[in-house]
Amino acid sequence: MVAEGDDAPDFTAPLADGDVEPFTLSENLDDAPLVLAFFPGAFTGVCTTEMCTFQDQLASFEDVGATVYGVSVDLPFALNEFRDQENLSFGLISDTEKELVDAYDVRMDFADLGVEGVAKRSVFVVDQDGEVTYSWVSDDPGVEPDYDAVAEAAAAAGPSAAE
Repeated sequence: MVAEGDDAPDFTAPLADGDVEPFTLSENLDDAPLVLAFFPGAFTGVCTTEMCTFQDQLASFEDVGATVYGVSVDLPFALNEFRDQENLSFGLISDTEKELVDAYDVRMDFADLGVEGVAKRSVFVVDQDGEVTYSWVSDDPGVEPDYDAVAEAAAAAGPSAAE
């Protein structure tokens, strides 16, 4: 599992931000710290609450120079619709190939529901050097992250924290 102090696995995946442009982690480190919030699926209860909470607290992340991205295995077009319906202004990364959930070791199955290969609810903060400075992973999809802890980690990973 990717842990604090590890190099963040680099990736390129579609970014559903109203368009379907690819996003490459290593090419966006200038926008660090980056908050990668993995969630099991768009349009589901806890996932909607989580993404809307990140939206509600977006100003606190922007105040410390952090850029937030949601990450799920949903198709980019579904994520665009999810962004529109929930008025999310941050990008959602589509991991339909499940490369990110594997690289970050956060893949899970809901055998009872017949759903395989979705993201565990997890959050990683990546600094401008590509290092993971915060890692939180839940085996329980009903548990949300500690948003204050994520914001504090993003602040600590920001460029001003190094000065």
